[in-house]
Order: sequence, then C-alpha cells, then structure tokens
Amino acid sequence: QVRVVESGGGLVQPGGSLRLSCAASGRISAFGGVGWYRQAPGEEREGVASLTRGGITNYSDSVKGRFTISRDDPKNMVYLQMNSLEPEDTAVYYCNTHPVGLWPWGQGTQVTVSS
Repeated sequence: QVRVVESGGGLVQPGGSLRLSCAASGRISAFGGVGWYRQAPGEEREGVASLTRGGITNYSDSVKGRFTISRDDPKNMVYLQMNSLEPEDTAVYYCNTHPVGLWPWGQGTQVTVSS
C-alpha cells in the first residue's frame, strides 16, 4: 500500500510562493492520475490540481494560473508550485490519487498565507 508524506508548507505573505512536495512509498506510475487537495478549517476537502500519467492537468478555478502540479515518476514524487498566494489559500494540503483518493491520506502540510 502506498503511503505519502507531504512537506513544504509554511507561513508566507500574500503574493508569496511555496513549493509543496509529496513523497510516495510506492510506484506512482502504477496510478493514472495524481492530485493535490486542500482542507481549510470548517470546510470540506477539495481538489485543487490533478495530473494524469499522460500529462493532462486540471485546476480548480480558484487556483488556475497560479498553481502548477508536476510529477516525477522515477522518484515517486508529486509537486505543487504555488505562486501569488492569497489568504484564501490557507489550508492543509494533501496529495493522493485522482479522481478517487486510493491511498491512505497523509498528515498533510499546513499552508498559511497571512501578513
């Protein structure tokens, strides 16, 4: 069973950037799509970005043009480059397969956007 560890979160000012990393314990190439999800306090978990094995990306409207998802299958890594961060991006970020989260959810990484 694949386990994931997310990292790279932190406190950043509005307009700043962060790069999140997701290290998987197994072959992510065995799965068609991977994605990043986030959960803000009091909110449901939502998908923000996805990437198929063939390279097709999809982003939620709220992050389109600001976030970029990528994957390194030989290293079993998934990344999320986040630019022009806004306070509304504050949440715990998770990675998993997409569209259905097949892996056990990791602990996530906290992203806080505040001045």
